[in-house]
Amino acid sequence: MLWCLTAYPFYLKSMNRILFIFLVLVSFNTEAQTSVLVVADSLYASGNYSKAIEKYKLYNQPSEVFESMAKSYQILGNYDEAQINYSKALEAHPDDALLKYDYAKLLTSIKKYKEATQLFEELVNNDYRNPNYQYELGVVLEQQGDSTALNRYRNAFDLDRTHQKAIYKIAKQFLIDRKFDASLDYIKIGLESYANNVELISLKAQNYYWKEKYIEASKCFEKLIELGESSLFIHEKLSFCYAQDSEYQKAIQQGDLALKYDPVNVKNLFIQGQLYERIEDFENAEKYMALALEIRDIPLDNEYMRLGLVLNRQGKYKEAIEAFHKSLKINPKNQQSPFYIVVAKDKYYEDIESRLKLYESYKENYPKSMYMFLVDKRIKELKEEKFYKTD
Repeated sequence: MLWCLTAYPFYLKSMNRILFIFLVLVSFNTEAQTSVLVVADSLYASGNYSKAIEKYKLYNQPSEVFESMAKSYQILGNYDEAQINYSKALEAHPDDALLKYDYAKLLTSIKKYKEATQLFEELVNNDYRNPNYQYELGVVLEQQGDSTALNRYRNAFDLDRTHQKAIYKIAKQFLIDRKFDASLDYIKIGLESYANNVELISLKAQNYYWKEKYIEASKCFEKLIELGESSLFIHEKLSFCYAQDSEYQKAIQQGDLALKYDPVNVKNLFIQGQLYERIEDFENAEKYMALALEIRDIPLDNEYMRLGLVLNRQGKYKEAIEAFHKSLKINPKNQQSPFYIVVAKDKYYEDIESRLKLYESYKENYPKSMYMFLVDKRIKELKEEKFYKTD
């Protein structure tokens, strides 16, 4: 008994020493783990995501870092690993709405729309008055061809009348449905809170364009250019708007910009030729029309006929005749080209008798021609010219 009493202080001292060592080890381990997390978070914050992932994997409480790992993998483009880690993070924190939202957005981006729909529906059910949940649910429904997507966009708009993305979706659908006034109403509301929204300004321009209000449309397209926007669509449509308002020089400038995006666009090349024709720059008109016809696999008779007219105006009668013959070959029923061939030959030939026979032959072959008045008038003029020369 005396031995026990004598040994007890020694025993107690040993136990205290063991406890102290244990606490030191625990403390050291905790500090080490804290250091690992600090370093990992620092690497993540500085954009060094691969090394951040390596550090996160060393952390002994993985449920706390699954989300950070998921976001790191997502940024690096490894969507499989991102999905795995988001799923684990959500298992550990099933009520974290922001985590669920981010995961749903990832699923949307990798086109797993059904899984994304389920998560967004859960978010909407938990917080129906969150406009962005409504909008994002609309996006995934739209991707699946679900017509109720528009209802979600409207819900988002009703909850937040400044929600630019929802306004755009609604206005765009009205434009597709040719409900121009309804589309413009939503666009007006959107631009009141964000005047430089290029998507809404583009929709506004398209609405006016399809309503054939070309002056209003041109103002919108000009605004887009002022905001730094440039595309084939913008310059092509603005060129057309200017042309409708007889501003041909401006139309040509925009046509040139459109052709920079697509230099072999046959339609735009030929339109550019027509614009030059309007300002009587027949050399450039010929250049663009000829290039359009050279590129086109299946040329149209009307385009060759227009080229012939441009060549005719420049006194290139031989080339004009060839163009008119090509037009007639493509479409033998075209009654305009034969007349223009006669007119071109009239200017090309010197012999009065040969020119007279051209018109008489045309009159015989096309007795119901809409140009008969001009033909008869020219026959009379040539006969008079022949008479005076004979005298």
